Amino acid sequence: MKSDKKTDSKHKSPGWVDELRYGQSISLEFFRTNAWLLLVIIVVVIALMGLRYRTKTRMEEIKALTNELHRTESRMLDEKQRYMTLIRETEMKRMVRERGLPLEFQEQPPYVISKSQPEPADK
Repeated sequence: MKSDKKTDSKHKSPGWVDELRYGQSISLEFFRTNAWLLLVIIVVVIALMGLRYRTKTRMEEIKALTNELHRTESRMLDEKQRYMTLIRETEMKRMVRERGLPLEFQEQPPYVISKSQPEPADK
């Protein structure tokens, strides 16, 4: 009896997965009646793919523009610092001239002199 049950289960009609795999459950009539639905689904999928692509490209553009903005802000701060230095320097020169102080503005920074060799002892 057990062997009869096994043979009966093997001779049953194929399941819905097998029907789908072999194309038995989807007929030409199915496509004719649901053509508009399939067309709508395909258009929606293609539109979503395009939207995702456009969103990714815009996100990359935003990231590039943000990096450029940070670099430009940094350059602006450097220029502002140079400008403020020049203003302070000009103001200091004006004050020295007005007060008649014997000070001069050095164009070069001061030199640092270091001993590289020890001095010789008394001769």
